[in-house]
Amino acid sequence: MSRILLIDDDLGLSELLGQLLELEGFQLTLAYDGKQGLDLALSADYDLILLDVMLPKLNGFEVLRALRQHKQTPVLMLTARGDEIDRVVGLEIGADDYLPKPFNDRELIARIRAIIRRSNLTTQEIHAAPAQEFGDLRLDPSRQEAYCNEQLIILTGTEFTLLHTLALHAGELMNKEELNEKVLGKKLMPFDRSLDMHLSNLRKKLPERGDGRPRVKTIRGKGYIWLP
Repeated sequence: MSRILLIDDDLGLSELLGQLLELEGFQLTLAYDGKQGLDLALSADYDLILLDVMLPKLNGFEVLRALRQHKQTPVLMLTARGDEIDRVVGLEIGADDYLPKPFNDRELIARIRAIIRRSNLTTQEIHAAPAQEFGDLRLDPSRQEAYCNEQLIILTGTEFTLLHTLALHAGELMNKEELNEKVLGKKLMPFDRSLDMHLSNLRKKLPERGDGRPRVKTIRGKGYIWLP
């Protein structure tokens, strides 16, 4: 049973979501302000955190920044509909995905399952995957860890999946639609910048190559190429 932490100060919504998630087979823990949510997130292990932006005591961004200093637990941010700035900021500081309020119940469950499926390390396929070398990088899927010249690079689960997917297709043009489905588990929608933001975060975290070339080349309007 997957464990989910919901951090939201809307008591009515939290109660409804609690009933929905429990019916879907998830084990839910509730927090009604940012400080309580952060304390719970740091003191226990969850498969996913549902994190509202507007919270008392600590807002969602403050919770996420503090969490990312210690843990890479997947986070799905709940944002106000139409507030593009909230979505961009959330992705920049380490959210795995976002969902605008009000949202469809089926969409929420689909997003939750997609994120947990990506980050679940107990599946036979991931557990059995050996560490792989890609130039100066070593990727260990079983631990979801990336190393450059033996130095650990701290990545979120989504960032690791993106890096691993690109590296496995080194030298190939991967269009955004295909990459979005492989990495985020959803179809690319107009104006959805999630993949772009995850790639931007990944580029910032990866050390420069010794030859000065970029690790990922952007082909405008088409997609990306991992340069071998």
